[in-house]
Amino acid sequence: MSYEPPTPPANLPTEIVNTLNESDPEQLRDVATYAEALAEHKEREARLEESADQEEVEERPDDLPDDVPAKATITIKEINDNRYYYWQWREGEKIRSQYKGPVNPDE
Repeated sequence: MSYEPPTPPANLPTEIVNTLNESDPEQLRDVATYAEALAEHKEREARLEESADQEEVEERPDDLPDDVPAKATITIKEINDNRYYYWQWREGEKIRSQYKGPVNPDE
């Protein structure tokens, strides 16, 4: 009696199917565990991003540049003994910054 291998999903890229076909059973189980955990992580991130978008303030601060998201916060960085304001926000796993201006020492 011969057994047919499972048919891969049509939307799975050929290079992934080929790599999986060349893998041993232990690697395949590891891939399955990792893929499930990664899918859950990405779904959770999407839900968090969606809820953050819904909570986003409608009004943008007057001094917020067009290319900086409304959820950005202001941070202070010290460079060569000088202090500067930066807009800072998260994009996925990365933290993005954009220069705002020098910190006024009188403040």
